[in-house]
Amino acid sequence: MKFDVAIIGGGLAGLTAGLSLQKRGLSTVIISAGQNAMHFSSGAFELLSRTPDGMPVDSPLEDIPLLPGDHPYSKIGLPRLTALIDQVPQLFASAGIKLQGHALRNSFRITPTGTLKRAWLALEDVALLPTVETSVGRKVLLVNLAGYPDFFTSFIAEGLEARGSSVRICSLKLPEMETLRTSPSEMRSVNIARVMDTAWKSVVDGVKLHLRGEDTVILPQVFGLKDESVLSLVRGSIPANVLFVGTMPPSVPGIRAQMKQKAAYENAGGTTLMGDTAVSAVLDGGRVVSLRTRNLGDHPVEAGQFILATGGFFSKGLSSTPSRVYETLFSLDVDYDADRNNWYAYDFFTPQPYLDFGVKTDNSFRAVRDGEAIENLRVIGSILGGAHSFKLGCGGGVAILSALAVAEDLSNELK
Repeated sequence: MKFDVAIIGGGLAGLTAGLSLQKRGLSTVIISAGQNAMHFSSGAFELLSRTPDGMPVDSPLEDIPLLPGDHPYSKIGLPRLTALIDQVPQLFASAGIKLQGHALRNSFRITPTGTLKRAWLALEDVALLPTVETSVGRKVLLVNLAGYPDFFTSFIAEGLEARGSSVRICSLKLPEMETLRTSPSEMRSVNIARVMDTAWKSVVDGVKLHLRGEDTVILPQVFGLKDESVLSLVRGSIPANVLFVGTMPPSVPGIRAQMKQKAAYENAGGTTLMGDTAVSAVLDGGRVVSLRTRNLGDHPVEAGQFILATGGFFSKGLSSTPSRVYETLFSLDVDYDADRNNWYAYDFFTPQPYLDFGVKTDNSFRAVRDGEAIENLRVIGSILGGAHSFKLGCGGGVAILSALAVAEDLSNELK
């Protein structure tokens, strides 16, 4: 199997790169194990939420020059970064994904605990507020579905009431969900969302019965998994402002976006090896020659260029022993603290340092091994070293913009 570009990893970064490359006329393959961080995402993408000294960011591009030189944004450069940002809504729209938010200014999404968190762009069923001072609603009806354990209404209510809203909680018992109650494992967001594609009218009827003059209704994000029109149907049928707020994973909007990106990529001619994993690589003269995957066995994947988008620890792109952190496929150089005591924070609720470890690259995102750049291996997404995505709140932006930058570079090189 020969391609212009082989992409290892089918998450947000890998699919964004693949779709962009296919639209530029290159042949690509994505090797994807299946589940990825999109399945656990909030449905919102961060560009930059905090400066290195911890100050909150409202206009991200104004603060990007403060980032250290090894940060992916610094490697791209501000003028080019601005141009790439302009491409994002159109690329996602080509996959049928509607984005909301201001391209150059942070909005605020409502978290599953009722607090606000900075966001750059978001999917259409993510509740976004333009400023931190914006009221969610004067009177709020907070609705859960009976038996659903992953939507924490008491936390959300507490967070909203601290911001001045009067919140009333209700629970809807729907006959359409009775078959899911036989097993607690079935009462998860994705299974409920499959039911909601046809049972949304029962939710609307139930909400109308419970309304007592509330101006805002909050529902869990369990609508529109496959039929996205359900979102507007629910909004248009309830006589109040309807907001959808995130639940515990899996993420319905994240999975829907991943499915749409994958479909658009394949419709553009891309090849996907789903449920497969790259297990070894052949290098010769400082270049990657081919990959072997678990499913293809002795039939290697060959390409002129390769992109590593395997993610960090969560996606098994990185792993560790008690004494070192390592990249699992190419044995690339990893940026991490040599003192294991600095890998983690004792406070569970603070950003954990190990989540910001990543692979070292040169200024063109070429992977570095034993101090030398590999000529035809680029690195994108959350496995990138220097991003500090959790500390700075820039994970989604790094995934999307590093993917677009590398796709643009490879297109120029290969053409």
